[in-house]
Amino acid sequence: MNRIPAVIATLVTAGAAAVNGWSVGLTLPAGTTVSNSWNVNRTGTAFSNVAYNGQIPAGGYVEFGFQATGSPGSLTPTCTTA
Repeated sequence: MNRIPAVIATLVTAGAAAVNGWSVGLTLPAGTTVSNSWNVNRTGTAFSNVAYNGQIPAGGYVEFGFQATGSPGSLTPTCTTA
């Protein structure tokens, strides 16, 4: 089984608006699964904020990461705010 290197995603707020709650969904290549994640709640390939990083001030950012197994390829993210 191939281990894909760790991916670190950065969420950045847009303009002057703060973010209060966020989520990111990923479409992974066929046969690829997430095996580990940090600084995030995860269900399958759906990631959402944890209690300490849900509020992002205007111009601020938050980071989370994950590792996956399978074949490397393109990721298709979908980001939303609460």
